[in-house]
Amino acid sequence: MSFCFIILAGGNSHRFRSNIGKPYQKIAGKSLVEINVDKAQKIKQIKKIILVYNKKDSKRVKSLKLENVKLIIGGKNRQQSAFKALSYLKKRGGISKVLIHDVARPNFSLKLIISIIKNMKNARGVIPKIDIQDAVKQKVDSSLNEYILGKNRDNLFLTQTPQAFNLNEVYELHKNNAAKYKDDDISLYMDLNNIKFIEGEKNNFKITDQSDFQNLKNIYKSQQSVGIGFDVHRLVPKRKLFLAGLKIRSPLGTLGHSDGDPVLHAVTDAILGACKMGDIGQMFSDKSKKFKNIRSTILLQEVMEKIKAKGYFVNNIDINIITQTPKIKKYKNKMIESIAKLCEISKNQINIKGKTTEKLGVVGKEKAIACEVITSVIKYD
Repeated sequence: MSFCFIILAGGNSHRFRSNIGKPYQKIAGKSLVEINVDKAQKIKQIKKIILVYNKKDSKRVKSLKLENVKLIIGGKNRQQSAFKALSYLKKRGGISKVLIHDVARPNFSLKLIISIIKNMKNARGVIPKIDIQDAVKQKVDSSLNEYILGKNRDNLFLTQTPQAFNLNEVYELHKNNAAKYKDDDISLYMDLNNIKFIEGEKNNFKITDQSDFQNLKNIYKSQQSVGIGFDVHRLVPKRKLFLAGLKIRSPLGTLGHSDGDPVLHAVTDAILGACKMGDIGQMFSDKSKKFKNIRSTILLQEVMEKIKAKGYFVNNIDINIITQTPKIKKYKNKMIESIAKLCEISKNQINIKGKTTEKLGVVGKEKAIACEVITSVIKYD
């Protein structure tokens, strides 16, 4: 089965009350759009991703630099936005099923998506739902309507996204029954025969206002972990000097099995430690010819792919570069840019400090460069 993951982000976010709309609010440097896209890209059955956005947010969308994501300007309401995406897919071909999802629900798990896809093998549609456990009442004039109390509550539930459908069927329903659309796409299905309702997730709540967003932040904070990295390399003649992925002009370079970049080695170790994935020596043995003189940028990029596959992303990085020479201040901004690009985070999530040992020890005698790093990561699945 080939799925397209449609992310609906065309609303105005009126109830959120912010100059920046909900889709572009960030947690640990990742916008809600990016969190949704990152998760979708981990599912092999999802062959295409569409982001339907509000035209007024064009600059924000382009600034995200999303890769392998089709951008479509939305309509006046949710139904029109969904139909625009479905119409695009009908014309292009190659996709038989769709997952339609609200950008304001970024905290779904990969397990939920896999379950939805699995259940679509023998269904016209699959909808995650949450049973209502609280007492439900309805005010009628000055009294409470008792009709929906008690056992009648068992028939009530809340629907979530993503919702899965056969492309052709949901397209025709949008095309011919748009007036019947209420809140989400399952509302178009008058005939629920062979529509599966599966158990949703309480953490897959919709962000409507600031308090919802704070709840999401609290969940992410509880999934945060910290790692420490340290590395030191001897300075010797006839070697190149690499720091933070930059080639630095210097009469001395660092001695190492790879390119000897102590900054990237310490950053890599800190990230691996935070993700509980061992250390750089375990992953890239200095006994292997494969890694002889390899650039540390390549090693860090490989580690980033591995941690993303496990649902982690980097929250922040604090770096001490301990060296008598060269002076770090001159290169600090370019180093931050380099690390931000490698770790796929913004520059304001990185701090670099140049330190000396006041000419004490091997570092002070310009015979070595050391680096220590503390980083935090967040697991978003």
